[in-house]
Amino acid sequence: MKKLFAILSMAGFMCFSTINQVYAQDEKAATEETAVAVASNETFHQIIKQKFIEGGPEFMGIVLISLILGLAICIERIIYLNMATTNTNKLLSNIESALSSGGIEAAKEVCRNTRGPVASIFYQGLDRSHEGIEMVEKSVVSYGSVQMGLLEKGVSWISLFIALAPMLGFMGTVIGMISAFDAIEAAGDISPSLVAGGIKVALLTTVFGLVVAMILQIFYNYIIAKVDGIVNDMENASISLVDLLVKHELTNKK
Repeated sequence: MKKLFAILSMAGFMCFSTINQVYAQDEKAATEETAVAVASNETFHQIIKQKFIEGGPEFMGIVLISLILGLAICIERIIYLNMATTNTNKLLSNIESALSSGGIEAAKEVCRNTRGPVASIFYQGLDRSHEGIEMVEKSVVSYGSVQMGLLEKGVSWISLFIALAPMLGFMGTVIGMISAFDAIEAAGDISPSLVAGGIKVALLTTVFGLVVAMILQIFYNYIIAKVDGIVNDMENASISLVDLLVKHELTNKK
């Protein structure tokens, strides 16, 4: 009887111990799941901010400045180019009507009241119309080059930031790797925890530099495409203007 009681007691104790171990494991798993859930609830902005801080202020700050300056120039160029876009067909129609009704002065007034480089080129061509068709063409070509320079103003700075951002990231990578090897040399041992910090900083600077370059590259391509479209409109409209002047026989006439 005593032996049976001892066996039952021992069995009960083992069961109780097993239950406590299972409960402890379940509690640990629940804690880990809660930590993962809390981490997953972090917003994208918080994650980016945390990674930016972990990357170090030296190179990450310069990369951020490149992004801010590049975006500022991109936004300014996009606004300028959208304001410079003109409905050339409508402008040509208005100029033709003005030439038929009021002559050169009426057409010049239409150009003065129209915004954009195409209208400015038209005004220069109309202003030289009394000097002959060749002078009109030279004036249009010369002033077209001036307007093209205004359209492309600041674009070279965007390309500079596109090249500079990844180079800064790569420089941060190299410096981070050097720091990791310095830590290995100082400790005299290779440990994952010893070099993980330096390598992490190195990779973060590279990632942020490449992201900045990709963002600016998208805006740069859009701006270049927009400039090319406006330049093509300028060239086509200039040819149409010369044809209008010849049609109305207004060259060599004041």
